[in-house]
Amino acid sequence: MSYKQALVDPTAVYDKPADVLEDAELSDFEKVKILDRWEYDARELQVAAEENMGGGSRDFLDEVLAAKSKLGIESDDKAGNTKQNS
Repeated sequence: MSYKQALVDPTAVYDKPADVLEDAELSDFEKVKILDRWEYDARELQVAAEENMGGGSRDFLDEVLAAKSKLGIESDDKAGNTKQNS
C-alpha cells in the first residue's frame, strides 16, 4: 500500500472508504488524511453531476462521511465543498 498514492487517489488503493479503516498499517491521522481527500473528490463529483458533467465514477460521499465518523471526525455538511464555498 502506498500512503502517498492514496493521498492523491484513494480509489487507486482502496475499493471503498471502509477499507481505509481496516488498514492496520495506517495511523488514525493518515486514515483521516486519506478520507479527507476522498471526501473532496466525492464533493467534486457531486458538483460535476449538478452541472451535467458527471460521468461513470461512483459517489462515495456518504460512505466517506460514515468512515470519518467512526474515527470520531464529524464533517460539516459544507466542509470540503469547492464551488459551494464561493
